Amino acid sequence: MSATVQSPPRLRRIALVGNPNTGKSTLFNRLTGLRQHIANYPGITVEKKSGRMTLNGAEIELVDLPGTYSLAAASPEERVVMDVLGGQRGQQAPDLLVCVVDATNLKRNLFLISQAAELEIPMVVVLNQWDAAKRNGIVINTELLSERLGVPVIPTVAKKGTGLPELRQAIEHAFRDPHRMTRIQWPAFIDEAREVVLAGVPTASPAEALRIVFDADSVFAQDPDVRERIPGLVRTARDLIRAHGLNPASAEAVLHYRHIDALIADVVGGDGMVARTRDSIDAILLNRFWGTLIFFGVMYVVFQSLYAWAGPLMDLIDAATVGIQEWISPALDGTPVLQSMIVDGIIAGVGGVVIFLPQILLLFLFISILEDSGYLARAAFLMDKLFGWCGLNGKSFVPLLSGFACAIPGVMAARTLEDPKARITTILMTPFMSCSARLPVYVLLIGAFIEPVYGPVVAGWTLFAMHFVGALVAMPLAWVMNRFILRIQAQPFILEMPDYRVPAWRNVVMRMWERGREFVLRAGTVILAFSVIIWALLYFPRPESVAEQTTQTFVEESGLPPAELTAALDDPESEISVQLQNRLDAAYIEQSYLGRFGKAVQPIFDPAGFDWKITVGVLSSFPAREVIIATLGIIYTLGADVDEETPDLRSTLAKETWQSGPRAGQPVFTIPVVVGIMVFFALCMQCGATVAVIARELNWGWAIGSFVTMTTLAWVAAVVIYQVGSRL
Repeated sequence: MSATVQSPPRLRRIALVGNPNTGKSTLFNRLTGLRQHIANYPGITVEKKSGRMTLNGAEIELVDLPGTYSLAAASPEERVVMDVLGGQRGQQAPDLLVCVVDATNLKRNLFLISQAAELEIPMVVVLNQWDAAKRNGIVINTELLSERLGVPVIPTVAKKGTGLPELRQAIEHAFRDPHRMTRIQWPAFIDEAREVVLAGVPTASPAEALRIVFDADSVFAQDPDVRERIPGLVRTARDLIRAHGLNPASAEAVLHYRHIDALIADVVGGDGMVARTRDSIDAILLNRFWGTLIFFGVMYVVFQSLYAWAGPLMDLIDAATVGIQEWISPALDGTPVLQSMIVDGIIAGVGGVVIFLPQILLLFLFISILEDSGYLARAAFLMDKLFGWCGLNGKSFVPLLSGFACAIPGVMAARTLEDPKARITTILMTPFMSCSARLPVYVLLIGAFIEPVYGPVVAGWTLFAMHFVGALVAMPLAWVMNRFILRIQAQPFILEMPDYRVPAWRNVVMRMWERGREFVLRAGTVILAFSVIIWALLYFPRPESVAEQTTQTFVEESGLPPAELTAALDDPESEISVQLQNRLDAAYIEQSYLGRFGKAVQPIFDPAGFDWKITVGVLSSFPAREVIIATLGIIYTLGADVDEETPDLRSTLAKETWQSGPRAGQPVFTIPVVVGIMVFFALCMQCGATVAVIARELNWGWAIGSFVTMTTLAWVAAVVIYQVGSRL
């Protein structure tokens, strides 16, 4: 007799529901700690947070749903909430709702909870920010409110952990003895309207039919078999509502608020006055002059932290990477291929992932502080008019500004944008901002060609101007995208000005940990793969004939007596040995798969004035822009230890001439070529890490499309600059 294999029991599921700015995520972090997971809901860019909490030895899944003001399903966030609550599109319906309510805005917050009550899911209501309600003179009779709602009501201060033991106890009790919230008693004509939909969609539940009455595009109305019948049914149902003197568009809100008014009558007391401190601070921070001045001061601090303060930590990580390479390399001298793969491919690739962590952690430190304190909403309000014309909104400013330090944390910071169109556009425009990785290229070329001819003043202005080339292209491109490419319906930019609060440091640290871990585990694997692939393309095929021919040519050109030459080559630290090794490295790159590919595609870059060496440098820098400096150093036999300020590299570039063709003997690096290279780097997405992060935040279609678009724009700009500049 065969034994039946039983599947493990399903975890009980709790969904956290609430308006934005209620402290829902802080409560989630308190309940789950580090036992949480972040992903995207299938097919959309809305973030999904789930975690585990233990209750009496049993594990329970906790899902932090996106903050929303209603269940109208107008935005992707609202649709996700309805999918989960209704068990639609493969989502598991929750066994219990923990509804997080801002105690300072009880009436407005209860609107969402009253809608959720229609789904008849057991519920516990959390009155969070209880301390803020007391400070604002608000008194709430929680026992009476619990009696009216028919479910437990637990006051909490999530950032301090106050009320969490009572909440855990209430959850445990709710699983044993579930309570459902008191539902609204709909007028007879609403019930009639619901019956109209039920008659046409017999598979719908009463709650689903009601949502279809109020929202014809409800997630419950997406079944292709009934979709075509929905408009007629809704039209008939809404005619019944109009016949009783209500506007169908506002009837749900009007009736729900009548119900809520009855529920909270005599529940809320005190003077209900919000502290005048908020108004006095807003008078300054939202002032057109002083508010803007303070905002740019705050953004300068954020930008400076990413641009300069992260520098020492990044240098430390870079030094640690080099140290590990130098420590491991001698142990693998007997296997040069394995040595190069581990040292130059894997270790360098891991270092290329970890080196971004200081900037990511610092950015989300500041974003968390600004958001939790209530300032980020004010900043978005100030900046909205600046970006509104091109389809972005005020919240786009922080990600775009962050892009000037590094596009990766900037792309990740776009998660603060609720409007999907603005979020997609902001993510795709962020790589146009001139990140710090472009700076070495600017410094090298300006120092070698602009400053010697035009002086330090022009050189300084050129460096300043290069930082804004991408931004000048990005804004009109954002307008084109929103007007002609994106098919997502724009959402109104609605801002709620939250109270000023002291940030919950536990929440801040948790968010930094989440983003850092997510980057390393998800984007980091793709970045590492890019690094290893580029290493392989630069290393192989490495035929022995290249070494033999290069060494023979070098010996003939040295002119040294054989005994002296042999002695010098036997010493790996001698100048002759270093020169030979540099010559070999250059020859290997020229004969590598990437070098051969560079020579093959050089005709494509020829209209921009790029020779094969520049082309190979450009191709090798696609994983990371700054790699071109080391690649040029190797190609020009100076070694990989050069930087943008190395005099030998600058002078070698200045002396480089075309070896063949119609331009033979002419300088390769003319001013049009130099400017074309800088503009190419300003517009091209030469950053495998950014491609990986965009794919993670959106999908690979957007990531590849963005890469191709930026590369094409960069090539066109470089060609135009060279062709026009050469004629001038």
